Amino acid sequence: MNKPIQLKPATLNDVAAIAKLADTIWHAHYPSIIGLEQVKFMLEKMYHPNVLSHHISEGPQAFFIIQSDVESLGFIAIEPKEKDELYLQKLYVLPDMHRKGIGACALNEAVKYYPKAQRIRLQVNRQNYTAINFYFKLGFTIECVADFDIGDGYFMNDFVMLKQLR
Repeated sequence: MNKPIQLKPATLNDVAAIAKLADTIWHAHYPSIIGLEQVKFMLEKMYHPNVLSHHISEGPQAFFIIQSDVESLGFIAIEPKEKDELYLQKLYVLPDMHRKGIGACALNEAVKYYPKAQRIRLQVNRQNYTAINFYFKLGFTIECVADFDIGDGYFMNDFVMLKQLR
């Protein structure tokens, strides 16, 4: 990536853009991992405008649009947990922007908003080998294996990963 990226804190005006990015990214990446029906279910559950509006206005997640100039390349959401811990709720970059350092740069920039954070955790689908390898390269390790019932007979079969920041 020739141009540096910026993180723009998301506002309610960004809800439609985040929903559109999520729809594009999820439909390109996840059907082969979890199936199209679960993709549709999860998009409705997590990226419906009402859900996004609530998260952006009420928290606890802080959403950021990943931008190059004014082009939106993806988004990230971080949730402070304990006094020194963060949870990476979301990190999504458009598929044609993968392997350009955008995700790593976005995560590094987002963590700067929380200078006292000592560690960061995340969940990643156990079949999402691209993302797992990306997180390994960033210094994350697998902390545990967990299955989460998300309703309607769907589960998230994940690794919980951890990285020490300081």
